[in-house]
Amino acid sequence: MRHYRHLTPAQRRALFHREPADFGPASPVRTLGVALGATLYCPATRPRLAADVRKQADAGVVSMVLCLEDSISDAEVEGAEENLVRQFHKLLSEPEDALPLLFVRVRVPEQITDLTRRLGPAIRLLTGFVLPKFTATSGPAFLEALTGAEVMCGRRLLAMPVLESPELLHLETRADGLRAAALVVDKYRERIPAVRLGVTDFCSAYGLRRSPDMTAYDVHLVASVIADVVNVFGRADGTGYTVTGPVWEYFRAQERMFKPQLRNSPFSGRAEELRARLIEHDMDSLLQEIELDRANGLLGKTCIHPSHVAPVHALSVVSHEEYSDAVDIVGAGPEGGGVLRSAYTNKMNEVKPHRAWAARTLQRAEVFGVAREGVDFVDLLAAGIGVAA
Repeated sequence: MRHYRHLTPAQRRALFHREPADFGPASPVRTLGVALGATLYCPATRPRLAADVRKQADAGVVSMVLCLEDSISDAEVEGAEENLVRQFHKLLSEPEDALPLLFVRVRVPEQITDLTRRLGPAIRLLTGFVLPKFTATSGPAFLEALTGAEVMCGRRLLAMPVLESPELLHLETRADGLRAAALVVDKYRERIPAVRLGVTDFCSAYGLRRSPDMTAYDVHLVASVIADVVNVFGRADGTGYTVTGPVWEYFRAQERMFKPQLRNSPFSGRAEELRARLIEHDMDSLLQEIELDRANGLLGKTCIHPSHVAPVHALSVVSHEEYSDAVDIVGAGPEGGGVLRSAYTNKMNEVKPHRAWAARTLQRAEVFGVAREGVDFVDLLAAGIGVAA
């Protein structure tokens, strides 16, 4: 599979200086963590789940979570499990590279081994499990169950812990809780492509909910815990993980209190219709949050609506300028130092301080591609949703 595979070869050639590379369930976990992109969540109760998976794959989705936890009621769990197994078997005729990376979000550790057994040959379509409300206390049982499921099915299964418990939010327990959770995760490093943030649960602990005019970073309580999670789990010294961005909850127009945040200039003269559509559906704040995610050390995003996928992916593609700077910095070599003038003549690149940034940028370039010079996120977004730029 690859990002932007739903576009024609001619479209990709027009957009990319370097096209996205192939990856799949067997790729290194660090590659998969970077490649997840917009991870689309879907309740496992959906009666046409298999068809939904095929449809989203055709639209450019590369990772999905089929949810047995908070998206369904307690009374629906048994039926959702049965539906999940049935729908996976409907997908058996599909080649693996035609489907997204598929994860199942479970409620309890026992579901991991039980579903592995019930899926039978369809387990080859499953990349792994999402582990909810992960802490140092709850996490080991989930990860031990994952190990048991691997033995049972004879293939690698991955896990994405979700940090969303109050003890990881409350000031008096946060630091110790995050450090202890990290120690548990580190024991299973080769099975963890990413650590996810459950910001909705964090807000719930204080009775908060951000409006569609605000990003997660406008809620200072949430911004502080995001910073602490990145501090513990997102270090660039080789010990860190991909930490994914928080969910964006809105997907329909609401009455606005604040003016749109999407400037006219990137759209001027070529995609005013696209800008109007983004503002109408509150996507301007989503675009701002995606940019703030990356500025704060997060990559990828939890999504609950297909319309969020294209913006996440468009802003994940490495710009030609970023790529040029990263190549120059890495090209200076591990012993290199000093300052280089950017080929774009608009900044100075300090080789040693920017080396970790450059390495991460080249990882992102590998899976999301590099835009051609003069191609920006408006072009990529327009192509992703099928609107002329």
